[in-house]
Amino acid sequence: MKKKTVSIKTIAANLNISVTTVSFVLNGKAKEKHISKELTQKVLDYAKEVNYKPNQIAQSLRTGKSNILVFMVEDISNNFFSKLARIIEDIAYEKGYKVIFCSNENDDKKSEELISLFKYRQVDGFIIVPSPGIKSTIKELIDENIPVVLLDRYFADLDCNSVVIDNEEATFNATTHLINNKFKNIGFITTDSDQTQMQDRLGGYQKAMTKSGLNAQVLKIPYIATSDSRSKDYIRSFLKESKSLDSVFFATNYLAQTGLEVFKEDAPHLIHDLGIIAFDDNELFKIYDPTITSVAQPLFDISTELMKLLLPLLKRKDVKETTKNILLSAELKIRESSGAKVK
Repeated sequence: MKKKTVSIKTIAANLNISVTTVSFVLNGKAKEKHISKELTQKVLDYAKEVNYKPNQIAQSLRTGKSNILVFMVEDISNNFFSKLARIIEDIAYEKGYKVIFCSNENDDKKSEELISLFKYRQVDGFIIVPSPGIKSTIKELIDENIPVVLLDRYFADLDCNSVVIDNEEATFNATTHLINNKFKNIGFITTDSDQTQMQDRLGGYQKAMTKSGLNAQVLKIPYIATSDSRSKDYIRSFLKESKSLDSVFFATNYLAQTGLEVFKEDAPHLIHDLGIIAFDDNELFKIYDPTITSVAQPLFDISTELMKLLLPLLKRKDVKETTKNILLSAELKIRESSGAKVK
């Protein structure tokens, strides 16, 4: 038999006091409302005895605050996003907030459905890795005075708080590292995307190649194909058509993982013969043979800056009062896979 939920009315009736008095005590307003210490303690002790749990939905409707934040990313299982989530959860908890984590799979419809659901549930704020076509949805959040901070990517013509990496600089430096180590035929494997972070990574690669007078060789894999075996087929075809490649730069860590699987399945010697760099580090890159050079994003700095932006917004009457766009640098972690090419 389901145990009956204890309400404020039940507590008030059993203690023979008013519902208002119980509410003030349980909401920490006893002193403010001049309720005696004895009565306050009596209410608290009884609430504990009967295992009273506040109705979170009713409480949020009454106060306008749920103390819940949403962290919406492309894929929460991705190593980069899951590590960010863990740090953000700790920071939020220390400030009295709980976090709901979800994945939008880079899909506009799913993004909009999730945002609509959480708005209805009156969450206090959002950290969002936006899918390509939800600019108007993000604008609606801001216009409705709901705190939102964008992560990893942004909309160039939308005035919204954001924390992103200097993707162009990071990719330029990593490509230059390969060039300095005598690699000349550098392939760049990325997704076919107009999103800012991917465009900036491609731009950094192209800038470095042009500066050195080298020809860019780019493979753009449709995003929809990155989650199934078709991405392997794209990479296999690219390698066959570009036999002169002496190195490969993967624009994401999941593309790097797929590429390494292709090398192992089709031509294991390529793992040693080609120079290899991946954008976004992964713990496994340290134990590959050879170890894999990567562009590592500063997880703690990203998480800290996100919460530095979001927490003040939660207390601000007008979220459009000030807008900040934080640009952070990434670190090139040089390992064996990008070592100087032997002539």
